[in-house]
Amino acid sequence: MFTLTILATIIGFIVAIVIHESAHAYVADQLGDPTARIEGRISLNPIKHIDPVGTILIPGLLLLTGTGFVFGWAKPVPINPYNFKKPIRDRLLVALAGPVSNFLIACIFALIYRLAPGGTNLPTLYIAIITINLVLMMFNLIPIPPLDGSAILPYVFKNNAGLLYSMERQGYMYLLGLLVIDSLTNGMILGVIVHLPVQFFLRIFIG
Repeated sequence: MFTLTILATIIGFIVAIVIHESAHAYVADQLGDPTARIEGRISLNPIKHIDPVGTILIPGLLLLTGTGFVFGWAKPVPINPYNFKKPIRDRLLVALAGPVSNFLIACIFALIYRLAPGGTNLPTLYIAIITINLVLMMFNLIPIPPLDGSAILPYVFKNNAGLLYSMERQGYMYLLGLLVIDSLTNGMILGVIVHLPVQFFLRIFIG
């Protein structure tokens, strides 16, 4: 069962990330920026999106160490905001496309889970896909660069360009600081930001 759970988690993680990144690329293209489409990022081929560290190394280490919290990232979707008619608004829509796609995947597999026949191992895979998509959705909505939620910052700090530039430039440091503080507090911060909402949706989706 342990091997099956790991396999289901890996499959769920790949499905979540591939559709997440494809959604970014698709919405950007629809809003007038063909950059990601030209680079082949509107694709369900995992190879187009895999980042060796973020998609393989980090999630693999988290799985092997049994932390209970698996996350990672794919190659960033290239975007040229100068191609957008309304750059700030359209960047926000592109950013939200990823988390929204994860929520829709979770909804679809929740329905499949409820309709799935008993006596098979498929429900394990469905639950993994639902859970990982919900985790990816909530984690990416944190408003810290380079996460998708940071697309809201230009609205919040529109009168403070210096602070906005600093946050975008040092986003990885802020994110690392969050993870370190979360570790020191035994997962309290991400527990509130990510796990509580995920558990709420899981109760609705799978009971």
